[in-house]
Amino acid sequence: QVRLVESGGGLVQPGGSLKLSCAVSGITFRLYAMGWYRQAPGKQRELVATITKDGNTNYADAVKGRFTISRDNAKNTVFLQMNSLKPEDTAVYYCNANSLGGKFTYWGQGTQVTVSS
Repeated sequence: QVRLVESGGGLVQPGGSLKLSCAVSGITFRLYAMGWYRQAPGKQRELVATITKDGNTNYADAVKGRFTISRDNAKNTVFLQMNSLKPEDTAVYYCNANSLGGKFTYWGQGTQVTVSS
């Protein structure tokens, strides 16, 4: 059974930081590209950041320079360090695992991030 379990969300003031984690089981983690997506109320789910199995990263323009995605293959975990948070970053953040060629894709249940004073 494949499981992606996100943690680390919460309420933070504008300008603050949070670090999300996604613990993965049931797949050969090191062979999967990993990603973080988010969905704000009334909006479509959007890509935040991705990291390939080789460690190459890609970011949405809205988060470049503020967010950092990383992975620990020994712990089957992917992280999202979020700095200088803005109210518009408020959303449910989802972890995604994507096999080479996209044949298999898996999602976590999501973790809420709220940026508000």
